Amino acid sequence: MEEKKLEQNKQEDSSTFLGRSMLTGFIGGILASLLGLFMYYFNFIEVSPKSYVIRSWTTAPWTDTWLGNVVTILFIGLLSIGVALLYYGIFKKIYSLWMGVAYGILLWAIVFFVLQPIFSNVPSVPEMEINSIVSSICLYILYGTFIGYSISFDYYDRKLSSSNKESKSQSS
Repeated sequence: MEEKKLEQNKQEDSSTFLGRSMLTGFIGGILASLLGLFMYYFNFIEVSPKSYVIRSWTTAPWTDTWLGNVVTILFIGLLSIGVALLYYGIFKKIYSLWMGVAYGILLWAIVFFVLQPIFSNVPSVPEMEINSIVSSICLYILYGTFIGYSISFDYYDRKLSSSNKESKSQSS
């Protein structure tokens, strides 16, 4: 009977861990898009996040208003759930700050080299100013570090707390 309860708790823990990873991705996407908009408005980067999400597919006038910013922020938050699930599935067991940094650089390379032809409003990397390139890499590094380290930390924190619970139940 006691073994069944432990198995049920493990299933519940893994589902809440997945949910928390998805929430981490959503919050990370919102924070990164807000920071990206901030960087664009203060000319740290020459391409707005709206150029990727909305302006590549529509040129409606509302995309230049605050509504375009809100839709962009929410859409990037939703896309970021997928990014977090990818990290959860592949790298969650790697408990290192550097894995998050590498993940951010990998995401930057995918967006700016692989997916760049999809985004018609975004210049290619050789056409961009060096300040914009460096700033966008830094933004992606922060984003990848936030997602990667949060998910890995949560994974090892749960693993440590479950091993502590098991050792307490065995000693009783």
